[in-house]
Amino acid sequence: MGKEVYENPLCERYASREMQRIFSDDFKFSTWRRLWVALAESERELGIGISEEQIAELKANIYNIDYDKAAAYERELRHDVMAHIRAYGDCCPGAAGIIHLGATSSYVGDNTDIIRMREGLRRIRVLLLSAIRAAADFADKYKKLPCLAYTHFQPAQPTTVGKRAAIWIEELLLDLEQLDFQLNSLKFFGCKGTTGTGASFMELFDGDLEKTLRLEQLIAEKMGFDSVYPVSGQTYSRKIDYGVLSVLSGIAQSASKFATDIRLLSHLKEADEPFEDKQVGSSAMAYKRNPMRSERICSLARYVICDSLNPAMTAATQWFERTLDDSANRRISIAEAFLAVDGILSLYINVISGLQVYPKVIERHLADELPFMATENILMYCVKKGGDRQKLHEAIRRHSVEAGKAVKLQGARNALLEMILGDPVFGLTEAELSELTDAGKFTGFAAEQTELFLRKCVMPLLEANPGSVEGDISIRV
Repeated sequence: MGKEVYENPLCERYASREMQRIFSDDFKFSTWRRLWVALAESERELGIGISEEQIAELKANIYNIDYDKAAAYERELRHDVMAHIRAYGDCCPGAAGIIHLGATSSYVGDNTDIIRMREGLRRIRVLLLSAIRAAADFADKYKKLPCLAYTHFQPAQPTTVGKRAAIWIEELLLDLEQLDFQLNSLKFFGCKGTTGTGASFMELFDGDLEKTLRLEQLIAEKMGFDSVYPVSGQTYSRKIDYGVLSVLSGIAQSASKFATDIRLLSHLKEADEPFEDKQVGSSAMAYKRNPMRSERICSLARYVICDSLNPAMTAATQWFERTLDDSANRRISIAEAFLAVDGILSLYINVISGLQVYPKVIERHLADELPFMATENILMYCVKKGGDRQKLHEAIRRHSVEAGKAVKLQGARNALLEMILGDPVFGLTEAELSELTDAGKFTGFAAEQTELFLRKCVMPLLEANPGSVEGDISIRV
């Protein structure tokens, strides 16, 4: 039977169970309850009349969430936080009167969002390091394999397959740098009351500023944070959301560039992404092997890049100490950005780990273009042997035009080298010409550059994060 309601494809098809857990209701509402426990514990430590029995009752029911009851309360109250306070109080009757004492809705809402984003970034960091590891293995394996390089997607000076992969890795390293900055910058929102002045807590502590400030620090420590945002309105600055989603957008950009390169290489038949034995490339054309995983990366990346505008607009349109037009947008935009990037990086790891390279096709494409690129070297070599530079130049021009015309008009292979070898003005032997047109001599220090990059930049990073790299990444569809 078909399903009668919409289900988010990010959960059904793309994102991992772990990322879905982080943005699940269980994670959200159990975190609310953990925050209420931390608030009560801290208030008790600072002298408020809350008993150990009340706190024990709250702790015992953190995961005892009656969603049906909470939903019924929300239909009546039109307020999600109050609905869950009531539902929590129903299973903690002895502590019901002290739940949420002095706090406003943003205490649980905003702190939970910070905690979720922190956990989400940690998950993304694991995947990002996994992608870097897999790409580094690929780059090392193919660091010496010459291939035709392109500028403007027109044949240019050769590079190596591994060097091209090093460029992919470099972008991931930049993303990791930005991710670590945002992750290390995240602070606990705290408990600052209705307009961020802490007035309710100052009242609770009879005007004791030291206790009011200490309360925030105690709660932050209990929730695993060592610092708190010093000032805010009722909510933390929505620019924090923008900073986090900018990181996710950057990862999406890097992944899309990588996947686009794979799609182009697939067209050139120089490489193929993984393709299972019974996988179908097209419902009509049974012979096809479409690069569907790379296409999916690009598709999801486009969504994330556009989605990063949501927190930018939200941050720009907040009124004074807060407004509520951020709430519905943030429920969707933040979670979906994390879910999509989780899927993107899982696909990235899958593709680069199973990427199949075809050296013979790569060699043929080089052979088609290298004769033209080698003509300057041939010219200089023959001049050094005593040849006339002007006569040699004219001969190269004439043969190049003839060879190029045959390639374009007749579909012939590039015969320029044979023409040069057969022309007595050059006086070259086959051995000399072969030496002059060795593809490895046209790649500069691409192989050495890749090796140095991996040794000095990539491997130290991976060695410093030995427990951060995942093994198998499953792709559902």
